[in-house]
Amino acid sequence: MLYKINEIFYSLQGEGRNTGTASVFVRFSGCNLACLFCDTQHASGTMMTIDEIVDAVNAYVKAPLVVLTGGEPTLFITEEFVAALKEKTGKRIAIETNGTRPVPQNVDWVTLSPKTGFEGAGAHPCILTECDELKVVYLNQDLDMYKHIKASYRYLQPCFVEDRAQCDTNMKACIAAVLEHPEWCLSLQTHRILNIQ
Repeated sequence: MLYKINEIFYSLQGEGRNTGTASVFVRFSGCNLACLFCDTQHASGTMMTIDEIVDAVNAYVKAPLVVLTGGEPTLFITEEFVAALKEKTGKRIAIETNGTRPVPQNVDWVTLSPKTGFEGAGAHPCILTECDELKVVYLNQDLDMYKHIKASYRYLQPCFVEDRAQCDTNMKACIAAVLEHPEWCLSLQTHRILNIQ
């Protein structure tokens, strides 16, 4: 089987609970949603086999974590894919998902980032109700819609846009929301602050 891979790169996880962790990112091309703020170029990508993906990941021997991201990785991966990646790299496997499809049971860490209520994101509802961390891009939506999701950690993240003034407005609104709802923590896209990939 071939997988359309946008990029594979080594960097620090910039968001959520694993912020600062050295990680290999496997970014899939393709998503079942069309969020206006998405930063993945879905048209570009290289068709790769699982062995080619493993070889690319293994180029970064020291990284303890592989992050499957996208796009929407659950459109493409299976338990067999995850098992092969684990066995052949010896690394923990994390996934970042919009929650519209089931996640393979053998993934080590699930970051759920539901896009419920966003323009371009209404095609498929979020079906996941359990995750390791819930990471919500905040645009002043009602947080009650996420109450039913069981998560060890809950993060609100200000929506990044190119307009600096709007970014500042989004940040202030997100901070205010965390202060109002302290069961949530603030997550920043630290890779943008550090100017790393």
